[in-house]
Amino acid sequence: MSSNKTIIKNGRFLVPGTEQPVLSGYMTIENDLITYIGEAEPVHEEGALMVDGRRLLFMPGLVNTHGHAAMSLLRGYGDDMVLQSWLQEKMWPMEEKFTGEDVYWGSALSVLEMLKGGTTTFLDMYDHMDRVAEVAEQSGIRAVLMRGVIGLCPEEVQNHKLAEAIDFARSWHGKADGRITSMLSPHAPYTCPPEFFMKFVQAAHDLDLPMHTHMSETRHEVEQNVTDYGLRPVAHLEKLGMFTRPSLVAHGVHLTDEEIGILAKYNVGVSHNPGSNLKLASGVARVPELLQAGVKVSLGTDGAASNNNLDMFEEMRLAALIHKGVSGDPTAVPAPEALLMATEYGAQSIFLNSVGRLAAGMKADFIALDIDQPHLLPHSDLLSHAVYSASAKDVEHVWVNGKQVVKHGQCLTLDEEAIRRRAQETFDSLLKR
Repeated sequence: MSSNKTIIKNGRFLVPGTEQPVLSGYMTIENDLITYIGEAEPVHEEGALMVDGRRLLFMPGLVNTHGHAAMSLLRGYGDDMVLQSWLQEKMWPMEEKFTGEDVYWGSALSVLEMLKGGTTTFLDMYDHMDRVAEVAEQSGIRAVLMRGVIGLCPEEVQNHKLAEAIDFARSWHGKADGRITSMLSPHAPYTCPPEFFMKFVQAAHDLDLPMHTHMSETRHEVEQNVTDYGLRPVAHLEKLGMFTRPSLVAHGVHLTDEEIGILAKYNVGVSHNPGSNLKLASGVARVPELLQAGVKVSLGTDGAASNNNLDMFEEMRLAALIHKGVSGDPTAVPAPEALLMATEYGAQSIFLNSVGRLAAGMKADFIALDIDQPHLLPHSDLLSHAVYSASAKDVEHVWVNGKQVVKHGQCLTLDEEAIRRRAQETFDSLLKR
């Protein structure tokens, strides 16, 4: 690879969890890595691209650890409904009509929204995942992709879906210059019978891949698990062997102290989806208790059909606010912790240990906010502003793997006009099928 050096000068950089969470100075990027960040000016090299960071705040790219990108096509299609009714009456009937082409355009719409909004890595579990991988490859985004599988079907159909999930993981893990990785993902313990779930655990061992599933999203789901299997979901998944693999569960809203202890024991990450959980009235996850127990808590938007946007700044803000309100403790989730949940904790929970932080040796996945705006002034505490005041619309520039993919708010890698048009046309055609 030919040397490709960028030096950002006069910048302000967010480095949460350190003694100096807002650092003023310089950052050097060479190829796909950050090679220097600090107050002292680095040696100026002939041919290096210089970027003036004045009026900008640089921070790690946001990491969205749970979603269904193609569901952007169903944004606003079923609102203000109970989860099971929403799924059975609105989502699943429409999703049954989805073709690979539909998934491509829905995913392109989501990736466009995420990149322009400062999300540099996303996790996606869905069907027709080859098409999602195509979008990820073309767009330059980092993605953790998996074929999500519902097992409420005859055994031969189950086996076909499992084979698809394994084939996808084999085909795409490590592709696109390493930007695409994979996991194995049975949809949920209530949609996958135990024997079928255990086949995924075995496949994860065979392929040496992590696992991801929905878990304990609603009280009803937990009660149903006890009725069907005599165990709450955490003990049920422990019994099925899921936690013998590195694992991430989505939601984890209804957990007991004992269950939090089991998740901590096995280093199971929890993707907290505050916006989606509030909208579907699933409840409020016990995030302060999870964090206190040492569980890695990250943030996810879920699909745009239950959120209804993919703005990770909004998830950060919600995560920081709702736990204060519910607990009566204003320190429950402080701003630096919310920012870590959206960046470093997120990357770690999807097993990307060189992503999520601005530091030498880390991947150059970072974003720049325009902080010369009324709602981001005065510059009293820029970390606080990033969590409590900023939104996706404040993102000016985005880099992933050392390449700039958004410049002055415009995506450089995708045809935005075509994606907007085709997404609308796809939705219109779905209604007529």
